[in-house]
Amino acid sequence: MAQTAIRQLEACIEKLQQGVLTEGCLQQVIETLRAGHSGQQELLYLQCSQTSVASQVIGMSLVQDRQIVEQHPEDPWPYETVLDAMRDGWRVVQFPNLALMPDEDRPTGLGCEFILEKC
Repeated sequence: MAQTAIRQLEACIEKLQQGVLTEGCLQQVIETLRAGHSGQQELLYLQCSQTSVASQVIGMSLVQDRQIVEQHPEDPWPYETVLDAMRDGWRVVQFPNLALMPDEDRPTGLGCEFILEKC
């Protein structure tokens, strides 16, 4: 959504420079921004093999429209890494809690969970 709005604004700037900018061009940008901003927070929980944002995603959960989106084992995950999600507009709000990492004394730790959001 943001990339589309940016491209539309760049086109508006070109039209302004050419002296052919119209209200309709600017309205398209407004429509794009309104369509992409529902005002509701979305949460993405990504479980990874390591604490790096470039590490492989091994599990995920998504909360969208105030509902948990069911993930089926055969469904492909939208992101291979946390970095892929960040490139798609997700913001990291919590990095893995190192106190919950599995170790030799406590092998049942929760692992590396990143929490990301979109608003």
